[in-house]
Amino acid sequence: MRLNIILPVKILVVEDESKLAAALKAGLEESHYSVRVAHSGEEGFFLANREVFDLIVLDVMLPGRDGFEILGTLRQRGFKNPVLFLTARDAVQDRVAGLDLGADDYLVKPFAFPELLARIRVLLRRGVIDGPTRFELADLEMDMVRRVVVRSGKAVALTAREFEILAYLFRHQGQVVSREMLARDIWSETSRQVPLDNVIDVNIARLRRKVDDQFADKLVHTVRGVGFVLREGVSS
Repeated sequence: MRLNIILPVKILVVEDESKLAAALKAGLEESHYSVRVAHSGEEGFFLANREVFDLIVLDVMLPGRDGFEILGTLRQRGFKNPVLFLTARDAVQDRVAGLDLGADDYLVKPFAFPELLARIRVLLRRGVIDGPTRFELADLEMDMVRRVVVRSGKAVALTAREFEILAYLFRHQGQVVSREMLARDIWSETSRQVPLDNVIDVNIARLRRKVDDQFADKLVHTVRGVGFVLREGVSS
């Protein structure tokens, strides 16, 4: 019997008003989203670069880095997931500036929470259209829309980072994926001056344990000195 376990969508809320931030976190978690909150621009920028988020709710006016600066830098570094701006300013030029920097939507304070939820749902649906929505290899299945991974009928619980790595391996199924490719496309790190090899190897090892350890047919393989490949094969 197959288990349909939906991995929670992970949202970063960057909002310096503590009461509003707490209300957003409580409301989003009640709606079954996984939520991290940052109370300053610096903290939000740090978390956005350290962790994988499906969507960011970003206040414009923040202490430290403001929302415009955060968004512009994230887009330059290759962050492609939806960003919803929150602002107390309703000036047309502010909306245009945010949209030009890569914001996907704009909500003016004060707003009704059901409207925020509706806009988030729209952005998340929009975000899953780009590329295949389902992958299969042997008895391993991956649903990008519902964020479900199943092997031999059993749900595989992955972290957001592990999910992203597996999706990347699926997109390059049968091809060797180098550490440089993962550093560039998953961690958005283009400079090898910041070595990520150990971090990548740890994440691959965790992914392999969850996907392969209980099965004789191994799917995630290491190609020594080159990188990793997703394919059928007994040995790794």
